[in-house]
Amino acid sequence: MVVRMRVNRSKSGKRRSHHALKSVHVSKDEAGNSYLSHRANPVTGMYRGRAVLDVAARGKRDARRRKRREKELMASGQSTGEKKEVAEK
Repeated sequence: MVVRMRVNRSKSGKRRSHHALKSVHVSKDEAGNSYLSHRANPVTGMYRGRAVLDVAARGKRDARRRKRREKELMASGQSTGEKKEVAEK
C-alpha cells in the first residue's frame, strides 16, 4: 500500500463507530408474553388493540401438518422423532 492511500486509526475508528450492534426492542403484553415491537403478538394475534392474526386457525393448521408429517414418516419406516420404549430382555 502506498503511504498517500493510508487511512490513520482515528479516521478508521470514526467510520466504524456506526458498526456497533443495536439492542432488540422487546415489548410485553398484559399476560407478560414478549414480542418484537411494531409487529403482531404471535401469542394473542393482536396489533395495536386489533386482532390481525387468527391464532386458533394457526394452531389447527400446525396440528394437521404435524399429524400428516408423522404419518408420512411412519409410512416410509423412518422415526417420528419421539423416543420409543425398548423392551428389556
